[in-house]
Amino acid sequence: MRIAKTSIPTKVNAPGAIARMQLDFGDPKGYGTFAAEYFTLDAGTDLTPLLKGLEGDLCQSPHWGFLPKGEVTITYKDGSQETVTEGDLFYWPPGHTLKVDKDAEIILFSPQVEHCKVVNHIKQAVGQ
Repeated sequence: MRIAKTSIPTKVNAPGAIARMQLDFGDPKGYGTFAAEYFTLDAGTDLTPLLKGLEGDLCQSPHWGFLPKGEVTITYKDGSQETVTEGDLFYWPPGHTLKVDKDAEIILFSPQVEHCKVVNHIKQAVGQ
């Protein structure tokens, strides 16, 4: 799920202050501690080959985040795709992969245990 800033409903519109709020934006219930993450990825980066060997060959961690720069395409386990562009908030449920369309900076908040499994798998895949 991606949502552009201008699509988020305005809850407060006062002089000098606008507050927008999107309700029901993913459900962290059932997850423990979260990690805050910052990724810098070059255009053309495709995580798909690095996820081979994980369940469904996909990232099985949910993510909540913000894309301050760039453009990425997310492919979900059902084959559907979604493009997240600069300035979007997003929620990616478990069962996805990512390809970078334009150099990107990504801010993620992810369940620590679940995403560390994925990151450690990727580190091993790239020989680190």
